[in-house]
Amino acid sequence: QVQLVESGGGLVLPGGSLRLSCTASGSIFTINAPGWYRQAPGKERELVAAITRGGNTNYADSVKGRFTISRDNAKNTVWLQMNSLKPEDTAAYYCHADVQTMDRAYVYGLWGPGTQVTVSS
Repeated sequence: QVQLVESGGGLVLPGGSLRLSCTASGSIFTINAPGWYRQAPGKERELVAAITRGGNTNYADSVKGRFTISRDNAKNTVWLQMNSLKPEDTAAYYCHADVQTMDRAYVYGLWGPGTQVTVSS
């Protein structure tokens, strides 16, 4: 069984930083089109950042210049470095990707269970 697992969330002061990690586990060959999403209470889930295998990135306007998405293809891991955090960044953060298994089957639209980020003084 393949799955995505996030880590690195927590409570941080405004202006602080956190680094989220998303690791694919199981019989993984590669992860494709990974991205980070977030969902605050009472709001819809939104795309925060995405990265292609070649390293091209896309960010929500609200996080541009503060967040950086990166990946290690060999480790099937994606990170989200979050700097200058604001209270409005408070949300559950989810990793999303399509996964190709070692037998070359595809699992589309895989979500991690999420990790909570709370920005508060």
